[in-house]
Amino acid sequence: MPPSRPVPLSSALSGFLSDTALIFGRYARQTLRSRLQMLFGLLMPLLYLLFFGPLLTGLRLGPSGTSSWQSLVPGLLLQLGLFGAAFCGFGILIEKQYGVVERMRVTPVSRPALLLGRVLRDTAVLVLQSGLLVAAAVAMGLRAPLPGILIGFVFVAVLTVALASLSYALALKVSTPQEFAPVVNAVTLPSMLLSGLLLPMALGPVWLDALSHVMPLRYLVDAVRAAFAGDYTAPAMLHGVLAALALAAVSIVLCGRAFRKTAA
Repeated sequence: MPPSRPVPLSSALSGFLSDTALIFGRYARQTLRSRLQMLFGLLMPLLYLLFFGPLLTGLRLGPSGTSSWQSLVPGLLLQLGLFGAAFCGFGILIEKQYGVVERMRVTPVSRPALLLGRVLRDTAVLVLQSGLLVAAAVAMGLRAPLPGILIGFVFVAVLTVALASLSYALALKVSTPQEFAPVVNAVTLPSMLLSGLLLPMALGPVWLDALSHVMPLRYLVDAVRAAFAGDYTAPAMLHGVLAALALAAVSIVLCGRAFRKTAA
């Protein structure tokens, strides 16, 4: 038999993008058929906005010239990304129970595309929900520069890529929701409390503020708050970008390994 020729890079890239679009379209259609999923995913941060936000009205939680909404809304955006992405793995668990994952393993679809298509769907959903949340916040009194709001959406997208990848990696390792949910709760709740999502950690005791710096999410929260205040050159912005990119890179590598092991 003649030796097989290597696939040209352009053909491989085209096939990967086509597979990714196929997987993205499949899961996007599932999401569009379940509007309650999007509604209830937005419900928790919206309730915080409606019932917790008015308690902070008039308070100065950040630098001079900023409002309480410019502190609260960035935290709620990242809270949406945190909880929305962390529980994405439940979809894989259901697919494993019904044999969907096993059937996908024998298809010629690119293994990275199986991951990326799902993650892009999750990212699109959470960015759309973020837009709805900001629209509600503007109606309630938020005033922030448009570039700062768009930067906030970018941070939500990167956080979603990172946490959804980790969630899928965990879901591939465990067998039941009873194993999955406690691990996710053990990670998300301390992350929410120690990252200053609701109130800046600088308002707390010195020891708690110092402890919060071990949480990567803390740096993302500070960066988005700086963006909503219009301060795009603050050190917090650089720290947030570096933390977000590092978290996303590590998460994608770990999830890619999990997908390759599953497909082996």
